[in-house]
Amino acid sequence: MTEQDSLEGLQGLHHDLIALSKSQLRNVDRLWTELDARIDEFRRLLDKPTKNEASRKILFSGTVKLDEDEYAVNAEFQENATQLADALDLDEIESVRLLLGAQENSELLDRPILTSAIIHFQQRRQFLLECLRLILTSSADSDLEESVRNVSRETAGLILETKDGSVRNGSLYVQKCIDALYDIEKWLQGLGDRIQGIVTLGQVLSPESQDIITFQQQSLAQQHESLGAIISLLVKASYSAIDDFYKLLERLSKLDHWNDLALHYVPVVLAFISQHGSPEGNGTLREARMLDNKIMDLKDTSSWKLRQLQAATQIWWLAEYSGWYQDPQVSSPVQGVNLEAEAIGRSETFLNALKEGAFQCTLNMCAQMSPFEWYDPARSSLITFLLRDAPQLLPDTVQASDWFRIMFMEQVQSFVDAFITNMPDTLRRFKSDEEDQRKRIHSNLQSTVRGGTSEQDLHLERFLVIISFAYDERIEAAQSFWSDVDSNLYGFLQWASKRQSTPFVGAFCEMLRSISRGEECATSAHQFLLDEGSTGTTRTRRHGSLSWAQILGELGLCTTKVREQPQSGRLVSFYGGKSTPDDIDEPESVLMLESYLRLASHLCTESSEARSWILSQANPHILDTLLSLCSGTVPSRLQACAFIMVRALLTLKSPEIAVNVWVALDSWTSGAYAPPNSARPSKLASPAVWSEEITFNSIAGSFDQANEFTALLQVLMTPIANSSNLNDQLPFPENLGSSYRMSGVEPFIDLVLDKIFATMVPQLEDSLKNWVLTYNVLSFVVVCLSTFNEQLLSLANKTSLSVDEAMNTSSLSTYVRMHPFCRTMEWMFNDRVLSTLFAVGHKDIDEISNASPDSPVILSLVRSIEVMNLVIDLQSTYLNIARPLVKHQLAGRRQAVFNPSLASFEDSVALQLRLIVDLGVYAGIGNAELASSSLKLLGKLASSRRLNMHSASEAGRVCHGNRLIGIVEQDDDLDRISRSLSLAMQIDPIELEMGSESPGWTIKSIILEFLVQTLLASPNKPTLAHAFLGFSCVGASVSVDPEGLFANGISLFHAVLQIVAEYPDGDETSMQLWALSLRQMGVEVLSILWRSPLTSVFVLAELRASDLLFRLFLRQTSIDSNTTWDGRSLRNPDFITSESAEALQQYLWQRNSFYDYASVEIRLVAKEGAPSLKARIFSTLLGSTSTPEGEHISNLTIFNLFDFVDLDVPIVADDISYDYFAGIDFTVSANAAAGSAATTYDLKLIEEMLALRLNEIRRTRRLQDTKEYERVIAEADRIVRYFRSANNFSGVVLARKRALSAWTDLMTLVVAVCDLDADGRAALILQALQILTPKLETYAIDDDPGVIAIAGLVRALMFQFDFDSFFKDGSRAGDVAIDRLFQVFRGALRAISSPAVKMQLRETLYDTCYRYLAQMSVVSDVPVRQRHSIHTVKASGERIMDVICDDAFGATPSCRVSALLLLDALGMLADHDQSTYITDSMVRTNFLQIVIESIESIPLELRDTNAEDIPCLLTIYEAKLSLILTVSQSKVGAIHVMNAGLFHAIRASGLFSVDPDIGVEIDNSEALAKYYRLLLFITRIVTSVVMARGPQNDQTIESGRSFLAENRALVVATFKRQAKIGGVSFDDAGINIEELVELFIMLMSMTDFLNHEEQRDTHLTRKLGFS
Repeated sequence: MTEQDSLEGLQGLHHDLIALSKSQLRNVDRLWTELDARIDEFRRLLDKPTKNEASRKILFSGTVKLDEDEYAVNAEFQENATQLADALDLDEIESVRLLLGAQENSELLDRPILTSAIIHFQQRRQFLLECLRLILTSSADSDLEESVRNVSRETAGLILETKDGSVRNGSLYVQKCIDALYDIEKWLQGLGDRIQGIVTLGQVLSPESQDIITFQQQSLAQQHESLGAIISLLVKASYSAIDDFYKLLERLSKLDHWNDLALHYVPVVLAFISQHGSPEGNGTLREARMLDNKIMDLKDTSSWKLRQLQAATQIWWLAEYSGWYQDPQVSSPVQGVNLEAEAIGRSETFLNALKEGAFQCTLNMCAQMSPFEWYDPARSSLITFLLRDAPQLLPDTVQASDWFRIMFMEQVQSFVDAFITNMPDTLRRFKSDEEDQRKRIHSNLQSTVRGGTSEQDLHLERFLVIISFAYDERIEAAQSFWSDVDSNLYGFLQWASKRQSTPFVGAFCEMLRSISRGEECATSAHQFLLDEGSTGTTRTRRHGSLSWAQILGELGLCTTKVREQPQSGRLVSFYGGKSTPDDIDEPESVLMLESYLRLASHLCTESSEARSWILSQANPHILDTLLSLCSGTVPSRLQACAFIMVRALLTLKSPEIAVNVWVALDSWTSGAYAPPNSARPSKLASPAVWSEEITFNSIAGSFDQANEFTALLQVLMTPIANSSNLNDQLPFPENLGSSYRMSGVEPFIDLVLDKIFATMVPQLEDSLKNWVLTYNVLSFVVVCLSTFNEQLLSLANKTSLSVDEAMNTSSLSTYVRMHPFCRTMEWMFNDRVLSTLFAVGHKDIDEISNASPDSPVILSLVRSIEVMNLVIDLQSTYLNIARPLVKHQLAGRRQAVFNPSLASFEDSVALQLRLIVDLGVYAGIGNAELASSSLKLLGKLASSRRLNMHSASEAGRVCHGNRLIGIVEQDDDLDRISRSLSLAMQIDPIELEMGSESPGWTIKSIILEFLVQTLLASPNKPTLAHAFLGFSCVGASVSVDPEGLFANGISLFHAVLQIVAEYPDGDETSMQLWALSLRQMGVEVLSILWRSPLTSVFVLAELRASDLLFRLFLRQTSIDSNTTWDGRSLRNPDFITSESAEALQQYLWQRNSFYDYASVEIRLVAKEGAPSLKARIFSTLLGSTSTPEGEHISNLTIFNLFDFVDLDVPIVADDISYDYFAGIDFTVSANAAAGSAATTYDLKLIEEMLALRLNEIRRTRRLQDTKEYERVIAEADRIVRYFRSANNFSGVVLARKRALSAWTDLMTLVVAVCDLDADGRAALILQALQILTPKLETYAIDDDPGVIAIAGLVRALMFQFDFDSFFKDGSRAGDVAIDRLFQVFRGALRAISSPAVKMQLRETLYDTCYRYLAQMSVVSDVPVRQRHSIHTVKASGERIMDVICDDAFGATPSCRVSALLLLDALGMLADHDQSTYITDSMVRTNFLQIVIESIESIPLELRDTNAEDIPCLLTIYEAKLSLILTVSQSKVGAIHVMNAGLFHAIRASGLFSVDPDIGVEIDNSEALAKYYRLLLFITRIVTSVVMARGPQNDQTIESGRSFLAENRALVVATFKRQAKIGGVSFDDAGINIEELVELFIMLMSMTDFLNHEEQRDTHLTRKLGFS
């Protein structure tokens, strides 16, 4: 196994272990196999051979042996290996191994090989450490199955060598891990010293060196973190010894930097304490007392460099160690010891440690483990206040992993539980001491005495906040506080809730918030505040405890004070500022009120019971209290907390609550809650309008207020959750604000987008505040835009539904005018708003790369892109419909903010093209949501005509054909974007197990959607998609850079190619939609590229080089009715209504593209004349693929791949009955698929129509009871199900039709260009006909859409079959072939007679039958010909002749020709069989009469026909004349021809009476030649009739003589032309009159024309008296 393989395998192993920990791993046995194969790797994990002289000598000898292979290394490679050995302090031979393994990765990462090798080394160590951590975690995870835990424990035993070896080996491994921690710290110190040295010398690191050092620092920090967790897990699993603890303590004492590495020791220390210092651990009391002496040794204090860490370690120890002495019933476990004195000593030691900063240290570490990614001023201020003297972590600290944070907090929780349980007296002493301190401080302030105690210790407050960190977001752990009201934890809550001071309130409320996450815990906390939690218990709560009554009472008291003293009643923050007696005494201090409001908001958000209770308190109502607090005299933070509380009341809001809040909010903004003696406007201003302006200015003047008020408005604008999805209702009352201004919410929107977003956001220098405020504003914008239902406008225009009456708003025009959509969209075209929006959309790539997916910087960025997407999607509706309507209704009544110079959002993007680069970079970050939004927007912009115009030429610069390509190439961003996208497209085997839930699959889908969308928009011009795929785009053409990604095979194109060639279609049991859809998108990308003349040359060459055709053939599998699609087979009744039908569609589209590509490749091979490749392709087509190594692999043949036509797709019922929804025209939702007759329905529009009708039914009160309502819903569900089925059916039918057409094209091509002898070709054709013939007749009768393709192929095969050569030897194979061909003929005849067959198909069938009859007429085998006589036609019924005659008369020109040719062939067959059936049928249908009469109109039609249509018309006439000629060759036929008026028609046409040197008037360069050809055809018919009737028929002879006599001039002229006597020469005109002369002579001979004429002339002379 190579190093690269090892790393990829470790990645897969790591993923499997993570899936195992989440109980999501499907193949557990595979995981155990992988682990067993890597036991030695885990054992050697921490063994790193260092560089040494012996290895260096081997390296510089020029030959290095690795395993069984020898490598010759050059000087450059030796230098790289030496540098790598120095950088990693690694053995030189191992460095060589690393370099060799990193070569391939170097190209992919676009980094030097040395850098790639370092990355590879660190990643491998990190993955091994993480895998070991996950193994140990699984071995102790009680949520996993016992069997899984057992195997994990067994694996851990093998790694530690404790299973078959000494138990001591576990301890040795622990010590090894502790040593490894120190080694990493030294390594990091060395990297830091290197940077510092360079800075000291005034030098600058290169960007590449800086990047790799930064990477190593981050990777080593992560390895350090993993090692800390591993040691902790090993200790908890009892693999450690007490000596290991001593060693750890020794190491802790030497830590000298307060950084993230120090935090990694905390879980280890706490685990050792729990294991060896607690009575619940594995240690003994004797060992615990020895450890106590070591840890509490005051002489050891000076040896600890981090004194606060020592103090923290001591209190952690004391909390657990005190558990040995807790049970009072047990006598002293040791002799001669005063346990009471020891207990007092422990308490004193604990207090002394607190004075040394033990709680500050613990709290500081907890705070560092939970960084404030979101703005939470109250909590951060509280923690800052409590950590005034605590040391801070060094800058550039690596953020802890989520799993480490959980482990850390679990260990802190153990300390909290132990402290509360084992040291209650110490806890009580905290409170009493702090109360005494507070009294002394109060006394000092009252007497203005200076000096003495001026600050509280705040130990208990710090402990409460530590608890809040330990239990925050850990609902299961927090339930231990509430599950047993007699427990120590619940008792602690009751005790801590009494007699709370001002700072204590904040800490207690913070703790209560953390342990009340989730509905159950929050409800328990609510009951606790109601004083109901202790009912029926042995514990009692005394008066003075924190409760709802106290919270609401103090909020009310504050409100009263605000109203009564607006100017002097301004509250003072507890933090920062000078303390006064009033500040301490006042319960309304900012800290206390903020804490109350934060706690109440939290409980109302989490608990529906708490929310309902708060809203039920009527005197005073909570809304009145909260809005009264939001006055100008109240600090902004407190007002913000009030807004948060209002927002909490709107959780799962009902319509009534939403309306109440809107009304109250509107009243507040208009001054209804202003204090009586507050400032008043001038007489000219409206008080309400003036108050609104003042209020909004106040909000926009404070970040806290602006942020929370915007969040509140977002919730208010959000539709009610339990309402219908119709979105036909305004989120606010229609008359909102109508008493003093124009009704609606436009002032609120203007506040958010003008005063806050466009003005305040750009001025915020604090990044966190900027991100949070931006996120809330843009979330507000998203709600305003996305909740607008533009379908209502479409329904009003397209349907007969009464939208105004059905919708929940008074009218559609009111809905459009008042919905926040319109005003928000207007602001989206404002220059200031756009400037801020684009600024928000531009972020530093390093900043977002290091941010967590749920951080405000990422979420605000995603929101900005989401807003742009929505604006582009909705701008057409706004600009064309909504804006003109609103502009007309509100002309002059509102502030204009729209920039009229912007015709579309793309116009603004054209001025901010850097956005294109940013979007491309964001797409490759690896964040699925960010990539999705970015690529969706990028696809829309890249498809925009406005943005894809040619860039202007500049001197000295290449003129790009596409401005967007130019901008991404400007700063060399293109390669970076392409590489990141290519990496994201790499197939991850582990992702295949997660399917569509995998982030990797999501990102791949998004990238492919972008490529397809962009390429389809402009397939023949260079686009961003072409550039990203790896093509060099210059002007209007593309090329391949010899040094570029495409040429090196590492481009995005090659990643897509890999998806197409290797991505599976599903799992072992079923085809899966998620896999099929992803691969189909990849196929579509390649298909667009190989079809486009712009890229086909490069793409086809690359596809051939990759052997794609053969790889695709080898992966094809046979399908049938038993094949499962997304878990369902075709026989499943739910198949057609489910995603299974979509999976089948995707598979058929894949087959279609596969056949298309095979056809393209075969054509190209035939054109290039590559015989060996052609032979290889045809071998594959026939079932055997040869590999480059000479191996032959069996595959499905081209005939096996015809399997899809046998799939019996469930048919959808033709119609559905309507009752409640009768009268709705659902056809308005129909969309015809491009290039096909398939129709799909817009299900979303149908659901909107149903919802409107349901609204109408409700409003008219037609529903009698609940059961009737259920019937209405059931009918609506049936309708949606029906149309979904119809969509799926149409999709499957269309996909199968296209696949069938592609297969038939491929088969036609194969037969045409295959290098087979005559027999082989014939056998191929006959095999194809064998499978096609049954389908032909069946599909024709069933009117299957695929019958056209099958019939076309059958026709092509019939025309390519060489009848003469195959039947000449009369072999048995010939008999089989004749039977097979006859089956084709008979099936075609039956199909022709089917009423369902359309004209296009009949034309093809006519050609097939004609080919058969024409070729079989030459077969000399008389028995065979007799077997295939006219009786076959008769057996098909009379209808067939009716159909053929009808088509020969009135079909399309090509169909008429085909029908006439078939009639001609049938006539010949009938003549051969001496049958008059065909002639009689034509006479019966009067067709023969019509055909002959049509001769009269030949000159007129030729004269009136356009030049381009003349050939077609002449072909029809020639076919008609040929048919007449065939009929006339029999006596019966000649009689019918004569009776139909042949000679009259000829005479009436005048064809023989025109000037023979000019001919008829035809708009054609060969008019004369065509004229004589017509004369030839007609003369043949006349001659045939005369000949068939014989010399004994005087009538016919006389008609012939008359014909010659009437056309004597033409006959004579023809003879002269033949003799070249005078007139125009026909030699250059292409006219051969020899046959015409012969026919005239024959006709004269048969009619004895000359003798008759001579006798007539003699008789006439005598009669006139001449001699």
